[in-house]
Amino acid sequence: MANITAAEVNNLRKSTGAGMMDCKNALVEAEGDFDKAVSILRKKGQKVAANRADRDTSEGAVIAKVNDAKTKGAIISLNCETDFVAKNDSFVALATELATIALDYTTKEDFLNAPFGEMTVAEKLIEQTGVIGEKLEIGGFENVSGPFVGSYIHVGNKIATLTVLSANVEGAEVVAKDVSMQAAAMGATTLSYKDFDPSFVASEIEARIAVIEKENIESARLGKTLKNIPTFISRSQLTDEVIEQTKLKLKEELKAEGKPEAIWDKILPGKLERFISDNTTLDHELCLLDQNFIKDDKITVAEYVKTIGVTVVDFKRVSLV
Repeated sequence: MANITAAEVNNLRKSTGAGMMDCKNALVEAEGDFDKAVSILRKKGQKVAANRADRDTSEGAVIAKVNDAKTKGAIISLNCETDFVAKNDSFVALATELATIALDYTTKEDFLNAPFGEMTVAEKLIEQTGVIGEKLEIGGFENVSGPFVGSYIHVGNKIATLTVLSANVEGAEVVAKDVSMQAAAMGATTLSYKDFDPSFVASEIEARIAVIEKENIESARLGKTLKNIPTFISRSQLTDEVIEQTKLKLKEELKAEGKPEAIWDKILPGKLERFISDNTTLDHELCLLDQNFIKDDKITVAEYVKTIGVTVVDFKRVSLV
């Protein structure tokens, strides 16, 4: 039987991340052969991974990384089975290391095949499955590049975001972080209402009308006030023709109210703004640039970004919640 030293065990532990006893047992089985011991630990990981292949990995750590030049960013979610593992410092450190590697790859497939020491990222996940005893996998993977990239990781590592600005100017770092925080907090999925597919908007308004109509039936039964049925839910529906028709209708209302025509021009902008706000609920929910800025709800995110003379080119959001 080979005489296994503490230094050899520690060396194997540093190389693989496996526990001390696992490393010692692997070295004993390998009769002190380091490479053979590594192979034994990898096979253990493969066996554990195969046994846990059908396990749910809804927990984990979501990490965003930006390169030193602030021109590239990546987000990965390293998924596991339990919150206990997800909160472990070594697990978060592994996720952070993986996110750094992800900066150099544009697809998840290429990232999984990327080198991680003497193995690939995919092989490292299998190895660590054996070490930790839980199924590990890469859930979300996003990669962006541009003139200036900022990031934000929400407390607890469950949500991370990246924001790409059109230029690297003074104040870009603060604005990019603020916008990234906005995306994390408000759950935007689309940059602007201009990116909506008309069929998506149509299906959304149909679904919302169905819900309101059902609620109104119950409200009517209970004698409660009925909710208005929306005609529009996105700025993409408010064509020039719709806006002109709305202006005419608002003028008719002002006339019926007996408001002097001389002051209509002062009243109409506010009423039109209210009309647009009431009929763009989908944009407020899903479109980053069209949302009210969380630090100053008197302006939109798009208006906030313009304060330093830039625009948002792109953003990415990965969440485990």
